[in-house]
Amino acid sequence: MRLALKIDVDTLVGFQEGVPALLEVLGVHGVPASFFVAMGPDHSGRAIRRLFTHKGFWQKMRRTGAPRLYGLKTMLYGTLLPGPAIAASAPDLLRRIPAAGHELGLHGFDHVYWQDRLPHVSTAAIQAEIRRAQQVHEQILGYRAISFAAPGWQCTPAALDALVAERFYYVSNTRGTSPYFPAQGDRVWPLLEIPTTLPTLDELLGLDGRRPADFNREIVASLRPGQTHVLTIHAEVEGRVCLQDFTALLEEVQTLGITWLRLLDYATELWQQWQHLPRQAMAPNTLPGRAGTVTCQVPRETPP
Repeated sequence: MRLALKIDVDTLVGFQEGVPALLEVLGVHGVPASFFVAMGPDHSGRAIRRLFTHKGFWQKMRRTGAPRLYGLKTMLYGTLLPGPAIAASAPDLLRRIPAAGHELGLHGFDHVYWQDRLPHVSTAAIQAEIRRAQQVHEQILGYRAISFAAPGWQCTPAALDALVAERFYYVSNTRGTSPYFPAQGDRVWPLLEIPTTLPTLDELLGLDGRRPADFNREIVASLRPGQTHVLTIHAEVEGRVCLQDFTALLEEVQTLGITWLRLLDYATELWQQWQHLPRQAMAPNTLPGRAGTVTCQVPRETPP
């Protein structure tokens, strides 16, 4: 059994509070991970527009206790409060991630802009957004990032065009079951996609009365010998309010003899056998506990 841990950092509080806590816990348990940080401003307050565009958004906010998970200031950034820079707020903290042996990739520039506006944005505008994120990464780290994870698992053909143009080694933009190359009709993008394969705590928390301990049991029950799963956590959630629950999950999974790996290491393995990876379509779909849609790997048809 193998498990790749993907850590999305969407907000200032997730970066400044969640990342240090996660670095400490991961270091104690010897677990490598892949961090994806939103490099630009925290405009979380602008997500309020999802009340009118994402079915179930208000119910999810109430069910998960969003003010407790994210903090009131976070929910006002970009509206009543200015949107502060995320990565540039603590350059030394950003450098600590790769220094500790973890992977550091891009989670876009403006997380809310990408998540909420992507279907209406041109390839050129998307490429400019990616380049803004790369510029911050390069100014702080001294080199370009080679991996990208789409905010909110939102991906379009225009985004794929922009990501190919920016020459990423691999991406993790979708939800699915196994790695693939995105395709549409006869077109195949030369972009290795490693999807998130497991549900996330922020989706299932409170759904049908679920507590973090219930979520942990579901994740453990999903792991099978011979499989490589990708679990996405959020620095704002597992790195703060649910840190003890996440630590309990790490400890329980380790008793199973799990092998942890970074997505970067997984991608290197996959590129060695890229000819055998499927070419599959992707499309918007709904997931239990999630408001709106996310981009999902379309299952291949089973021959009759």
